[in-house]
Amino acid sequence: MVSRLSLRTKLIASFLFVVVAGGLLSSLIGTRLVADTIVSQARTKVRYDLNTAGLIYGQALSRIQDVVQLTAAGRTPPDMIEARQWKVLEDFLIKRRKDFGLDILTLTDARGKVLVRTHHPFQTGDDQGADPLVQRALKGESVASTVIVPREELEKEKHDLAERAFIPFVPTPRAREVPAQNETAGMMLKAASPIWDRNGRLVGVLYGGILLNRNYQIVDKVRDILYGEGRYKGKEMGTATIFQGDLRVSTNVLDEKGQRAIGTRVSEEVYRAVLEKGESWLDRAFVVHDWYLTGYQPIRDLTGKVVGILYVGMLEAPYVDLRNKVVYSFFAIGVLGVAIVLLLYFFITSRITRPLREMAAATAKIAEGDLSVEVAGQSEDEIGTLAKSFNHMLVRLKQARKELEDYGRLLEQKVEERTRELVQMQDQLIQSEKLASMGQLSASIAHEVNNPLSGALIYNQLIAKKITRGDFDREAILNYLSKMEHELSRSTKLIRSLLDFAVQTEPKIKEVNVNDVLNRALELGIHAGSKENTRVEKDLQALPTFMVDPDQLEQVFVNLIMNALQAMPQGGTLTLRTYLENRELKIAVQDTGCGIPPENMNKIFTPFFSTKKEVKGVGLGLSVSYGIIQGLKGRIEVESKVGEGTTFIVCLPVSQE
Repeated sequence: MVSRLSLRTKLIASFLFVVVAGGLLSSLIGTRLVADTIVSQARTKVRYDLNTAGLIYGQALSRIQDVVQLTAAGRTPPDMIEARQWKVLEDFLIKRRKDFGLDILTLTDARGKVLVRTHHPFQTGDDQGADPLVQRALKGESVASTVIVPREELEKEKHDLAERAFIPFVPTPRAREVPAQNETAGMMLKAASPIWDRNGRLVGVLYGGILLNRNYQIVDKVRDILYGEGRYKGKEMGTATIFQGDLRVSTNVLDEKGQRAIGTRVSEEVYRAVLEKGESWLDRAFVVHDWYLTGYQPIRDLTGKVVGILYVGMLEAPYVDLRNKVVYSFFAIGVLGVAIVLLLYFFITSRITRPLREMAAATAKIAEGDLSVEVAGQSEDEIGTLAKSFNHMLVRLKQARKELEDYGRLLEQKVEERTRELVQMQDQLIQSEKLASMGQLSASIAHEVNNPLSGALIYNQLIAKKITRGDFDREAILNYLSKMEHELSRSTKLIRSLLDFAVQTEPKIKEVNVNDVLNRALELGIHAGSKENTRVEKDLQALPTFMVDPDQLEQVFVNLIMNALQAMPQGGTLTLRTYLENRELKIAVQDTGCGIPPENMNKIFTPFFSTKKEVKGVGLGLSVSYGIIQGLKGRIEVESKVGEGTTFIVCLPVSQE
């Protein structure tokens, strides 16, 4: 039977599932809100607890201030000071200290010098005027604050106090790394008050305090008031701590052994927020070995500097367990409802999804390349219309595939034609590159051969002058002819070496004396390029022999000498030095010419770069010389200053293979 129900009717049935799913989602959101509310209320309680702990801490400090102020305001201290009855005054102060549970109670004179200590009656005379509280009291103020007391000051008051203040650091997870191993100073609630005589004259200062290190009265009072004796799974429901810096010095947090966790430290995250930034911190935190919902607030001294932290915390586990129970309950109800709705939905939608599954199977065959499939559209609803449109799409796909195949064949032909054109262009580029290389090689040969040929021409001119003057000095003429022969022979060798270099042939290596090669190059260069007022200075040290092609080395020296002479068109001093330094042969060619500008220093070894104006050059001499020295595993260093001259230093390693 052909179904005539519209797709909209079928979607209405399916929408019931959406409603149910929405209800389930609402349940999940509700559980989340309930859970967040539980945690939020717990954090709010921590905030109130932290404020309460701050009040208790402040009350303890105020109590000490009251005791010290009332004691100082009585008539006994000023009268006894005026009468200098120290024993009576000492007994009076000791009784006051014991009656009010103070750890220290000390009297100073009007300059801050200690008169009486209730623990060490004979430990007197030291100056407490640098103490900030005593300073304020000497100015007539009654003040109280949390202070950090060094160990030596605690020793003066009582040795037991110094022992209580000494706390070794205990390794604590999440705490920051510190180089220290223990704490020796103590954290104290301290108050100071001035003492006036009957005439209103300041006669002394009384200060007293309670050491917080290993003193658990305040933290236990905070715990008892806020949390009572409640426990959860054997653990305290709430805890309180006083930190000296980031170190627990007074706490009822217990370690794994069930003892107070004195010496453990605060986490690095809390350290940065409270001690470094001076801010209160409310969040969950890892305390020794458990997670707590915690509150931390800074403890400041008289100057406002953060010296410690006051902490309260509630065990997180009870609230987490309560939250989990609520979440699990809501989740179980939601899952049960979803299961029932899914069962109903399965039966409702089975008839709707069957035609769609058939269409999906047909689509899979089309994806594999089978365009012969066809979907039967039996219904007259929207799905039947979709089936007809699907079949029409198949016809269009067949046409499109045929067009793509035709276009692919045409594209392949175009690619082959373009490939042939690219090959032809590549051949032309290779030919152009060969021609450019030939031009560069020709320029190199012409430039390098020019120097020895110029030398031969000079010797020929010298011979002609001698013959013209009638000077037939046979020995001199033979010497010039020998040198001409040497230079022409060197030209031949130079051309051959350049051609050999082009085809990468091995140079003719033999043992040579670098100084001899340099002298030959100087003789040729000085005849070819020196001016009348050019002066040559030589400092040639004895050097070990060197395995090298002498003609190539002479070619380098001639290039450097000719460049130096050309850099001094008005004459100057040419200095040649050879020396041994750091297992290197060094040959320095120095001129007093115009120098090289800094912007050209990185270009001087570049082929075809030249700054010569009066002397025509193609810019290949230094480039070729650099290549020769590099082939010898050496280097060329350049030092130049514009207007003062240039020095080229050839560095060759002594050890040559």
